[in-house]
Amino acid sequence: MKRIIPGGFLLAIEGIDGAGKSVQAKAVAAVLLARGLDVVLTREPTRGPWGQLLRESAAKGRLSPADELKAFIEDRKQHVAELIRPSLEAGRIVITDRYYFSTVAYQGARGFNPEDLLRSNEAIAIEPHLLILLDIDPAVGLARIGHRDGAANEFETLATLTRSRDIYLSIRKPYVVRLDGTAPPDEIRDRVLFALGRAVLERLHLETGLTPRQRLDASLALHGSDGVAG
Repeated sequence: MKRIIPGGFLLAIEGIDGAGKSVQAKAVAAVLLARGLDVVLTREPTRGPWGQLLRESAAKGRLSPADELKAFIEDRKQHVAELIRPSLEAGRIVITDRYYFSTVAYQGARGFNPEDLLRSNEAIAIEPHLLILLDIDPAVGLARIGHRDGAANEFETLATLTRSRDIYLSIRKPYVVRLDGTAPPDEIRDRVLFALGRAVLERLHLETGLTPRQRLDASLALHGSDGVAG
């Protein structure tokens, strides 16, 4: 039986294109799964109808700013209602490769007010318990994208990435951890795991209604250890 964390845990991994979000989401999930934890690995845009529309528009021509924002919001509403919220209620660790902070950064770069975007998204989405922001120079991101895909899409231009990075760096939340996206991948993974472990322990300490044994068991599960007898 997979191990759970009471109340679940939501980890969002963010950054401009080429920052290494997908690599880290998969690497962290693999470690937690190997420890026996119940992990859900997801991403935005999703594979749902709104997400598919957004993926197609990135390659074939972007939607108007208003239509694009609407598509992101509708995709996120479905993502939260159908996957994220039920998974957290079941005690799973949810790792999402991009979340609403991408909308704040990229739609902010298209001219919307980032603060307004943040407020409107937090009205429909669950705030993460931990937000990892992988920070890289936009030129490095573009170089990585070229190696990865052979061509950049319409979200992946130097001007867009530069403005989006500035917006990401302006986000002030107590759960944000900024990491150097150019560090060795294994080092980044370990830093993410350390930050996650610390954040989970803080939540367990503050969570009301848990017995000391429940807190201990969840802590041990997080680190891949067996519960104590007695």
